[in-house]
Amino acid sequence: MPPWLLGSLCCVLAARAALGGGPAGAEAAATEEAEEKLIRVLVLLPRDDAYLFSLGRVRPAIEYAVRSLRDSGLPPGYAFQLTYEDSACGNRALFSLVDMVALQRRRPDLLLGPVCEYAAAPVARLAAHWDVPMLSAGALAAGFGAKGGEYSHLTRVAPAYAKMGEMLLALFRYHQWSRATLLYSDSNPERSCYFAMEGVHVVFQEEAFHMAVHSFDESSRHLDIDDVVRALQTGERVVIMCASGDTIRNIMLAAHRQGMTNGDYAFFNIELFNSSSYGNGSWRRGDKHDIEAKKAYSYLQTITLLRTVKPEFEKFSLEVKSSVQKQGLHEDDYVNMFVEGFHDAILLYALALQEVLKFGFTKKDGEKIVQQTRNRTYEGIAGQVSIDANGDRYGDFSVIGMTDPEAGTQEVIGDYYGKQGRFEVRSNVKYPWYHGRLRLDEGRVSEHTNNTPCKSSGGLGESAVAGIVVGALLGAGLLMAFYFFRKKYRITIERRTRQEDCNMGKHRQLREDSIRSHFSAA
Repeated sequence: MPPWLLGSLCCVLAARAALGGGPAGAEAAATEEAEEKLIRVLVLLPRDDAYLFSLGRVRPAIEYAVRSLRDSGLPPGYAFQLTYEDSACGNRALFSLVDMVALQRRRPDLLLGPVCEYAAAPVARLAAHWDVPMLSAGALAAGFGAKGGEYSHLTRVAPAYAKMGEMLLALFRYHQWSRATLLYSDSNPERSCYFAMEGVHVVFQEEAFHMAVHSFDESSRHLDIDDVVRALQTGERVVIMCASGDTIRNIMLAAHRQGMTNGDYAFFNIELFNSSSYGNGSWRRGDKHDIEAKKAYSYLQTITLLRTVKPEFEKFSLEVKSSVQKQGLHEDDYVNMFVEGFHDAILLYALALQEVLKFGFTKKDGEKIVQQTRNRTYEGIAGQVSIDANGDRYGDFSVIGMTDPEAGTQEVIGDYYGKQGRFEVRSNVKYPWYHGRLRLDEGRVSEHTNNTPCKSSGGLGESAVAGIVVGALLGAGLLMAFYFFRKKYRITIERRTRQEDCNMGKHRQLREDSIRSHFSAA
């Protein structure tokens, strides 16, 4: 081949290489660009519809948010690719994430969920290791508040239980109280009421409040509600409760029959997740106990998330309801805290992604995206959402009370605004506990010490349980025996032997490496 021809051929090949290798090169470049703009989202939620945050309930909300961002809200050319996996509220969440990365060779750009604490903990650690943002409307336990290390990539788009503790602290300051009894059911696998009370306990303990703690298993056929209420009489006069709606009603009926609804006690009920599955303050059942329940509930107030309704929320609710009903689910609450939260998580990620792209980063810069989710206020489906510097949503709550004891009318009587840390009584309602109706004696010394579950939340490193009942030689003997036999544990001696045996058996499966618990004895 003549030298001049060889030189020309080399020039042509060099030019083709510079232009991307022709059609094949152009196609490869286009594929790479499309890949760069494809946001892979791995959703880790349980398929079991027994959970309020099941895939069947939450998926319509996530897809509603994705549709709302197609025309505006995402950078040009970007799109979400959603993959749904069953977390089973356990190890399956971690396995699904590992399988996606190790077997399918596809690392997600965003994790949504898990919700359950024991499923979320290992996933959050791996997310931090792989630099993947993790947004969840769950993982609300106090242990996840330590974002400095292994939970650094977790942003919680629903108020953590400690935020509810801050609300109750503001309420107690309003009433000038500093002592409380915490009473909760510890019967379901996700232990929602346990972790809720842990959040309250952490906040109250920081303020040196005196607390008595009682737990019970409302699913037990041996449960004696009268016995539970008698235990309250030896504790503090302000009682904070978490249990199912029917159990709360039974407790209030028993308290009324034992003379505890005459102004000497104040009862608060926590309505978790804006769901009627937990006590929503309703006394009416249409049975023979309604009259008694109405009287008893005049001394019960319910803590719930502040409800704000926008016109778009109505459309959202109807679409979610329609989608859920098509799956054969028919219930009272189609839109709860989790449904709203995961919708808002998609919006938050889109806002954060836009910010990092402006600074020249990409979707692979997970830590940069996480930073942009914090210290941010934006408009969610039901109102403003504010995330603090720690990556936790501020909690806005309402207090519902009976404003007309004769008619049994219940209304929102006060609101707490988390970002401002302010509790306000509504001016247009009659506050039910004014005019000396409460006669709480906070100077009275409590006779009952903490009685918390005999197994902690399965914390990292050491698993500690709270509350040691000292008072009898037998109790002291058992305490010493357990101390020498299990050096890494502090054991709670339950008030009744059968409750201790039940609780120890029920929680023996919890792993030591799950999450840290701060629910310890005062």
